[in-house]
Amino acid sequence: MSLLEGFKFKSIQSPIHKLDPRVKLAMSFSIFLISMMYIEIQISILLLIIQLPIAYIAKILKEWIKSLSSSLFLAAFVFFMNIGVSYFSSGYMLTIFDIYNALALSIRLITLFTAFSIFLLTTTPDELGLVMNSFRIPYDFTFAFIMAVRFVPVLVGELQTILDAQKSRGLEIEKGNLIKRIKNLIPVFIPLLVNVFRRSIELAEALEVKAFGASKKRTNFKELKMDKIDYILLIIIVIMLVIAIYARFIIIIKPLIA
Repeated sequence: MSLLEGFKFKSIQSPIHKLDPRVKLAMSFSIFLISMMYIEIQISILLLIIQLPIAYIAKILKEWIKSLSSSLFLAAFVFFMNIGVSYFSSGYMLTIFDIYNALALSIRLITLFTAFSIFLLTTTPDELGLVMNSFRIPYDFTFAFIMAVRFVPVLVGELQTILDAQKSRGLEIEKGNLIKRIKNLIPVFIPLLVNVFRRSIELAEALEVKAFGASKKRTNFKELKMDKIDYILLIIIVIMLVIAIYARFIIIIKPLIA
């Protein structure tokens, strides 16, 4: 639940929210590229620190921290998985460099989570659809993706409501062995599936009434338009990315463990 809270759009008035979504996507994507280019832990930590003032200016620091904390479990899984693979593949030996590489990959994963968390927290689904349209992605795929972005948080909220309702009726979900717990979830997932089918039918009827797909040439109520500040930030992002690429291949950055 908390993981989705870190990726759900927050309607707040902030300078970051007002930016063109393509600029915000470029910012997140540049962090992604830099993270993929560098394995060094200090670079990933630096990228995390850079995101802090951005999240603060966007007034989403609390949600950003939620996405950070929610990604810790997956990062721990990646860490121990890499440790296990290194241990068994090297003849039951584990070096300090294996631990360093596993930790570096885990921190890199956290950096990627938080970078795209800022983008999704400050970008509406409609703006996300406009960005996809600007990249010439077929509207059918765009519409399906936007509907998923819109309805997944709604379904998660309904799941929590059903869980609370069933618990108030005496349903014990957390007791018993694994098979017993799975059986206890049946009274939860059946109402959820009913709601999913009901929403899908209502959506299909609404699309049919509005003649979805009748015209191949679509128009949008809102058009993306970049302002002066958007161009300035985009130039800064490109310069930082070029510097990072140059430093990656020209300057040798030593890892924390030499």
